[in-house]
Amino acid sequence: MKKLFPIYVRIPVFFTLFFLATEFFIDSGDRPAFVKYPILILVLLMFLLVLIAVELVVNATDRVIDTLLTEEQRKAKEIEDNLPFTETQFYKGIMQKLTRTRKVEEEGELLLHHNYDGIQELDNVLPPWWVYLFYATIAFSFIYLVRFHVLGHDDQKAEFDKEMAEAKIQVEEYKKTAPDLMDKDKVTLLTDAESINAGKAIFQTNCIACHKADGGGAIGPNLTDKNWILGGGIKNVFNTIMEGGRSGKGMISWKDQIKPSDIQKVASYVLSLQGTNPAGAKEPEGDIWAEEGAAMPKEVKASTTVDSTQTK
Repeated sequence: MKKLFPIYVRIPVFFTLFFLATEFFIDSGDRPAFVKYPILILVLLMFLLVLIAVELVVNATDRVIDTLLTEEQRKAKEIEDNLPFTETQFYKGIMQKLTRTRKVEEEGELLLHHNYDGIQELDNVLPPWWVYLFYATIAFSFIYLVRFHVLGHDDQKAEFDKEMAEAKIQVEEYKKTAPDLMDKDKVTLLTDAESINAGKAIFQTNCIACHKADGGGAIGPNLTDKNWILGGGIKNVFNTIMEGGRSGKGMISWKDQIKPSDIQKVASYVLSLQGTNPAGAKEPEGDIWAEEGAAMPKEVKASTTVDSTQTK
């Protein structure tokens, strides 16, 4: 055994097993146990020292015993130590217990009293490992029958279906509040000061070159009046910023540069500019926008057609 598992193999293997056992049985969350509990480092070190000490003691004991042996005993021990593993008494004993094999010389005791054209049969017993495995399958089938067909516990398919249903609910709940999954259909107008200020900061960084800092319009249209080229309202303004303006002459799409949650804040800030009427603002462009279901001004009701799918 020592030849198969020398000291430089035994010590690392035993130490690794002990280390894995501490990690398995000690709950340390998402950190290694020896990091969360530094005292374990001392325990591991002590265990390593004990392993080394045990090996030294065993080695010293073997040397003392070797000096007490006679020359014949020493030669016999050397021969035994150099035997292949399959020839050792340890291996033979294990195989005998697992298989219950009989020696060739004992075949006469196993012969059955019948003869088929000169062919005789040996009455060998089944190997114990096979018998025990067969008994284990019977026990497992009984437990399985009671657990799943009598008591009605969930089988693997039922567990899978339940976990998938729970995961689907969790995904849907996450989508309801996940800001970066925001789209035109789910976007809502933000009115809190924090969101408006955040939208203003993004607007001043990316939009003032075309719309001016006050939203009065430069290259781009005036954002402070009631007229919108591609439709007003939070959904249309959000969609215009996401997807861009008119092809060939409108603004670019910002969805690759600004995440949806921030586009929602910018759109909300733009709508907060309505009615501010800054000095030097551009002339209105597009049609007057009214939310669906809202009453339109009398002077424009007859002449203005509102397209709820467009935005400025």
